[in-house]
Amino acid sequence: MLAAIKVLHTVVWAFFAGCIVWIPVAAARQQFGLAAILSGVVLFECLILALNRGRCPLTDVADRYTAERADNFDIYLPLWLARYNKQIFGSLFVAGELFFLMRWWLST
Repeated sequence: MLAAIKVLHTVVWAFFAGCIVWIPVAAARQQFGLAAILSGVVLFECLILALNRGRCPLTDVADRYTAERADNFDIYLPLWLARYNKQIFGSLFVAGELFFLMRWWLST
């Protein structure tokens, strides 16, 4: 069961990481509607994390199946990436949002 949770968590993580990476790409292509939708998706994820004390709900599910608590016990990511995931992708998200807003502002 833990392996299935880790696969699901990794797929969900890849989806949100892809959204974060695609925001500035969409903005560079002047696809502002798409960039806004992706931003909303990521902000919804941020709301879920905030309501769950900064933890992904899948981490709580994985907790039930192992006593291991390494930073990547619940996801198939390298330890360093799992450890610094929020800092890395949070910074990329903020930078992407600033780029998106700048491109949108300059296009009007």
